Amino acid sequence: MKKTLLATAIAGAMAASGAQAATVYNQDGTKLDIYGNIQLAYYDLKDENGDGQDELTDNGTTFGFAAEHVIYDGLVGYLKLEFDDIKADEMKTDIDNDDSGDTAYVGLKGNFGDVRIGSYDSLIDDWVQDPITNNEGFDVSDTYVGGAEETDKVTYTSPVFSGLQFAVGTQFKGSAESENVTDSGDASFFGGVKYAVGAFSIAAVYDNLDTYESTAGEYTGSYSIDQDSGQIVQDDDSEARDEFGDRYGVTAQYTIDSLRLAAKYEKFDSDFENDDIEFAALGARYGYGMGDVYGAYQNVDSDASDDDRDEVIIGATYNISDAMYTWAEAQWLDKENDEDDGVGVGITYLF
Repeated sequence: MKKTLLATAIAGAMAASGAQAATVYNQDGTKLDIYGNIQLAYYDLKDENGDGQDELTDNGTTFGFAAEHVIYDGLVGYLKLEFDDIKADEMKTDIDNDDSGDTAYVGLKGNFGDVRIGSYDSLIDDWVQDPITNNEGFDVSDTYVGGAEETDKVTYTSPVFSGLQFAVGTQFKGSAESENVTDSGDASFFGGVKYAVGAFSIAAVYDNLDTYESTAGEYTGSYSIDQDSGQIVQDDDSEARDEFGDRYGVTAQYTIDSLRLAAKYEKFDSDFENDDIEFAALGARYGYGMGDVYGAYQNVDSDASDDDRDEVIIGATYNISDAMYTWAEAQWLDKENDEDDGVGVGITYLF
């Protein structure tokens, strides 16, 4: 199932359907919008033994605020705050975790570009992974670290110069933060470049993942890549390691009317022996008027095990109204006992 509900995905769906956020204040250069959605889904997936397991669950219900104000001509300050740990199926919230949610940031934008600080999706997620599958329920595997990956970041994104744009940033984890695996502050580096000409665009991103390094003798666990999910996870019972690795990827897109085609290569280049993992994927999405149909194929090539596999995801959406749509998806992940193969259906209301 998808790891986050991106604000950009919400905005895109709202723009496509005609639904609008509610502007509650717009005066003297200051604007405040309130927006949100309720998402419910039914999933039927196979477990590690090949037995079917089903549930009716929340699928990423979100409530958010977006504000901006003009500081002076050509310079705008802004913020976005989302609560996306609302459990619509159980009428409760889980917002006491410091890393709950994925969107809470402030920034400045103008002719110089955009500077943002706070909690938001990673650059490799936005520029490399999402064009393949930013689906309602199922996404192909990728090098996703976890909830802490979205937090404590600063990013500068340049204006577009003749189709060329770049972004650079860092994630900082101080010594007082529980998710920091060292006894001192640590900062990572990530950066990317995009180029668009006509209907074609290409993006490349690098992230050194330095905030996930561990220091031998000071930490009883380590991080490694989960070969089933493609996520980078903490191994609490393993010995400490003082290295981790890098990740990088490149995605090309081509749009023909309502059809978007995308191709991706992504790699986790591990500093551990025989832990590299590569992802090569193709994706397509077609807007048929009342919704989208889409699909993706990905080959996962792992050095750490014999778990090389081919993943396939297909899906479709249908717009019931300007603010409501339904969807259905299916995935085949080529795991032992068909683990995690299954289907999902759901409904979303946006405002």
